[in-house]
Amino acid sequence: MPQVIRAVCPHDCPDTCMMLVTVDDDGRATRIAGDPEHAFTQGFLCTKVSKYLERTYHPDRLTFPQIRAGAKGEGRFRRATWDEALALIADRLNAIIASADGPQAILPYSYAGTMGLVQGEAMASRFFRRIGASFLDRTICSSAGGEAFALTYGAKMGTDPEAVPEAKLILLWGTNTLTSNPHLWPFIRKARANGAPVICIDPLRTRTAAASDEHIAIRPGTDAALAMGMMHVLFRDGHEDRQYLDEMTHGWEKLRERVLRDYAPERVSAICRLPVETIERLGTLYGTTRPTFIRLNYGLQRHAGGGSAVRAISLLPAITGAWNDAGGGCQLSSSGTFAMNTAAMERTDLGNHAARTINMTLLGRALTEVDDPPVKALIVYNSNPGSIAPDRENVLRGLRRDDLFTVVLEHFQTDTADYADVLLPATTQLEHEDIHKAYGHLYAMYNRRSIEPLGEALPNSEIFRRIAAAMKLDYPELRESDEELMRAALTGTGDVMRGVTLEALREHGSVRLNLPSPHLPLRRGAILKTPSGKIEIDSAQVAALGLDPVPDYIAPRESEERAPELARRFPLALLSPPAHEFLNSSFANVASLRRSAGKPALEIHADDAKVRAIENGSRVKIFNDRGTFTADAVVTDRVRPGVVSAPSVWWGRLSGDGANANQTTSQALTDIGRGATFYDNLVEVAPV
Repeated sequence: MPQVIRAVCPHDCPDTCMMLVTVDDDGRATRIAGDPEHAFTQGFLCTKVSKYLERTYHPDRLTFPQIRAGAKGEGRFRRATWDEALALIADRLNAIIASADGPQAILPYSYAGTMGLVQGEAMASRFFRRIGASFLDRTICSSAGGEAFALTYGAKMGTDPEAVPEAKLILLWGTNTLTSNPHLWPFIRKARANGAPVICIDPLRTRTAAASDEHIAIRPGTDAALAMGMMHVLFRDGHEDRQYLDEMTHGWEKLRERVLRDYAPERVSAICRLPVETIERLGTLYGTTRPTFIRLNYGLQRHAGGGSAVRAISLLPAITGAWNDAGGGCQLSSSGTFAMNTAAMERTDLGNHAARTINMTLLGRALTEVDDPPVKALIVYNSNPGSIAPDRENVLRGLRRDDLFTVVLEHFQTDTADYADVLLPATTQLEHEDIHKAYGHLYAMYNRRSIEPLGEALPNSEIFRRIAAAMKLDYPELRESDEELMRAALTGTGDVMRGVTLEALREHGSVRLNLPSPHLPLRRGAILKTPSGKIEIDSAQVAALGLDPVPDYIAPRESEERAPELARRFPLALLSPPAHEFLNSSFANVASLRRSAGKPALEIHADDAKVRAIENGSRVKIFNDRGTFTADAVVTDRVRPGVVSAPSVWWGRLSGDGANANQTTSQALTDIGRGATFYDNLVEVAPV
């Protein structure tokens, strides 16, 4: 008789859905659906994960180890046994460790291919710390906004999403909620039914913008200026909450002085390319409505001043006191609310803490320029840098090096896997156990294995155990089971985790954190984990980074303000947000989703298309000094003049020309968090 098993979506999305997997008598998963009993999932899955069985049983799944049989990049491999593959890896890594270059010549590279704590970094962290490898600074997605928010508020936390129906005004700021956070939408819909207008602030008219009551098409990279223009209106017209500011914030007077002096709506209008009336109206509406909720997302922080932008926007509810209201405030990430003992699980006490750290955003530079010591071995898991890393031409040049030994743990032969020396088959979420926290809600979750691993695939944790054993690393922490890793994460974790035990997770699938409902982490009286114990508007920690301690607008690095000659040569700002059918580069090889996505496309405004003799549907090349890719032109008013959009991330091998938007993106970093600046990217477009 078929079984229904509770599992968890593993992908890099705030929703972290509870899934129901139906397994037939032969042990094959036949259906996947959202759990209707889970308060946040509410019975549905997104476009991508609803196709998870197609991904799991994909005919191109890697099901046995392979060793390179051709030149790097050709993607030719021969089948190997696990013993043969592990012996090769052990010999090469031990040789590097024993060489003059030493263990820091070994670099792990991973991100959020799975958000599971065990299959993410648990055993991998222990392994790399034990051998003394270089550390990886995992910055490519959220570090600018996450660090900026934590510097301001002490942790990544915010509005309880289940309280959003109480809001009377919702600003969706830099978020395509219907694509990248769809399970928040039912809560937004309830607020809207109660009279709350929904305003989307985004350079693109996304699905979310089209479904909102108003779309404000801001110029890319100018979000901080708009937030500070709104603050000007708030302070000028007396809409601030003095009691909240005095009790809960540090340095608000300096911010008030700055915005009243420097951010009049007229100046902000010129920066953001928005009407003065829009800025005035938005500031007044925000200041005269309670509760107000801002959903802030990561796209807007992928510019030079991305961290400062997140700081500025997140301070709007501090000025009006909206943090004091159920359904009010702001949410970037709820991940800091969780208190799992990741230090014990990852054994952060191990290893050489003086080892160098390499920023993953700078992978191209690390593989082609760093020589003290050079990177001699690259171990890739939970990521596909050959597609998703910026300045892709440089990354691929590094991956082609004959003296670079590359091991890739994967489900498929991705762009990165084409350059591997050894390719190891990893399990999908249905084939292993794991525990999860979320960054869009307040539930800890347990993923129960639904099916047996396909072929010879193994969980990441087991692969690293076996590599350690092959290298003769005889340490008990490298032999611990997945259950021991999970129990370590749930040990000694404080009051917020009370009741979140492995037994409770296995019984119920998910357990809400031990918090009141609604959770109001920044209500008056809260003590924050900042140096002042308050919201740090004037931040000495930010000053220590060499930045202005009070939020300010920082123009995009590639803009007419800061690089006028570059802007003359490459006058169009390219955005490359995830396609509705893809999640970064995941799902790009699922046939049904690729059919839905169509071919790589470039959205361009009619004004910009006309002067370039570009017609709808014609093939165009998009280029700058870093590289070129091609796409089919979509002439549309979904983008504003001066902006083009290439929904991504396509694997090069599936794009038609072997390239994608990351041929043009740079390795430049954000002001805070050392993050990637994917959307700070000027290009030109021409017919092919």
